Amino acid sequence: MKPPSRDKNHLGAAQKKPRSDSSEVTSLAEQFEARKKSALSSVVFIRFDGKDAQEHLPQGIDPSIPYPVQLQSTSVKLNPAQITSESLLTGMLRVLAWDSGSANANAYRDYVRSVRPQLFEELIAAGIQKAEEKEWGVAEEIFFAASGLDPARPEPFINLALMHEEHAKQLTDSGNEADGEKEDELAHKYYQHLLGLLEAFPPAYYHAAFFFLRKHNYDRTVALLTSYIGMSDDEDRIKKAKSILEKLSSMGYLDTIFKEAYDFIQMGEEEKGLARAAQFVEKYPDVWNGWFLVGWANRRLGRWEDGAKAFFTAIEKGAEGADVYNELSICEMELGHLERARANLERALRIEPENVKIIVNLGALAYRQSRILEAEGFFKTAIEFEPEDKIAREWLKKLDSGEEKRAD
Repeated sequence: MKPPSRDKNHLGAAQKKPRSDSSEVTSLAEQFEARKKSALSSVVFIRFDGKDAQEHLPQGIDPSIPYPVQLQSTSVKLNPAQITSESLLTGMLRVLAWDSGSANANAYRDYVRSVRPQLFEELIAAGIQKAEEKEWGVAEEIFFAASGLDPARPEPFINLALMHEEHAKQLTDSGNEADGEKEDELAHKYYQHLLGLLEAFPPAYYHAAFFFLRKHNYDRTVALLTSYIGMSDDEDRIKKAKSILEKLSSMGYLDTIFKEAYDFIQMGEEEKGLARAAQFVEKYPDVWNGWFLVGWANRRLGRWEDGAKAFFTAIEKGAEGADVYNELSICEMELGHLERARANLERALRIEPENVKIIVNLGALAYRQSRILEAEGFFKTAIEFEPEDKIAREWLKKLDSGEEKRAD
């Protein structure tokens, strides 16, 4: 599928959340089992026994084993006369998707390949389309089916990793950071699988490097990009990989002080993080990301003026991602500079037009300016992009609870 945005803005210092603990991993496993049970509940197994069945035996079917048939509805009884090659094919793919290690899986694979030789490629294309349409569950099952059909191929796994990574970004941007982290856990699982293959799959190294870059694991990023450059023949990606390596080095991302500053801030020890960030900007005064850390720490400490000054400096030094303008706008709102805050939020939105966090902040600002109908419009737009966004829903509930809707 189309990978998450792989641009320089991912070098910013967005907040990082701790990895999920074992209970969350268990929960993911339980969720998978529940979905598996639900998916297979509409599948029944039949044998082509008896004289009539033998006379109408589809080519390629082994009468000695049971075959899965997909029912139109779990409440409808199977009518043998209504069994079609399509219902057989769909049933086999569903079993391969959710139970690829079943006893007769190889027979199902042989049958599917014989009747639809190009189905693997068709499934990958269909899964990518559904992922781009943000139909995450459907896309996942399609990629599962492709993997079940040809377990040795890496393409389903890289697409699953990219899909979960994109979903994680969408959830995190909408304020649902806990579910976003779960999606990142799944992406990490698929990247680890791909990186452990005996035969190296270069795209996995490339995309995994950007995954770890987004997670601010710069040592792993460097190792993966370096490996990728040595194994790939994609000149455009090699050029980009080298550019990222140069930027990581020149911007001080590999400096221990930067790592310590970032970690302290994201763990809630802002004073310690601010002290390290100050050391970093003294060492690298012309590198914008250090000033971003100074601003981030001050903003979290409620030091709005110091935060705004640091973010202005970061922009002067070259920061141009949505995060810096969003963070600056928060400081400006608290300082009472509402029109300036609005201008910076609008600039952030132009950079990332579907960033729900920015849209919600625009709604909060409009509300603060007594533009109630405009605020409501922003919150409803956020819900359109991310139906489960909790903050937008809380705002709409507040507006619907009797809050007077004044004309803008």
